[in-house]
Amino acid sequence: MPTAEPARRVASVTRALPVPAAAAWDALTDARRHAAWVPLTRVTTDGPPRLGTRVEAVSGPWARRGAPGLVDRMVVTRYDAPGDDAGGAAGVAVFGKQGPVLLGEATIVVLPTGPGACRVTWSEDVPLAGPLPARLTARLTRPVLRLMVRLVLRRAARELTADA
Repeated sequence: MPTAEPARRVASVTRALPVPAAAAWDALTDARRHAAWVPLTRVTTDGPPRLGTRVEAVSGPWARRGAPGLVDRMVVTRYDAPGDDAGGAAGVAVFGKQGPVLLGEATIVVLPTGPGACRVTWSEDVPLAGPLPARLTARLTRPVLRLMVRLVLRRAARELTADA
């Protein structure tokens, strides 16, 4: 009898934001804005956020100046906007990672919690491509990704609340 593979733990950060869910959704799911929040990273996309949008992030000490770095290719595999008010449906965007080094997915969930407020959860389940087991490499990437997501959400929150 086959056994189910145990669920992997993910790097996940949740933050309440005093902005409407739609504003948080529009900003956080638009990968074109991520370069302002993700350290040492440049981002290119083939268009605005929607199902099928392709994203390439390159990270490294001089990546923002055009130098090579760690390439993270993604495609939006789910894009469901949130409801308009508290109790409305959560918005869910999933960015499937397609290598060449990073696999797995990043998920952004925006839940309306009241007028002008929402809760954002950004999760990363990212094993490395290669011969080592995904469970092992995801365990290695998890602490770094958790720190990165915490920083990204802090920077995004600062920008979004300054705009409000």
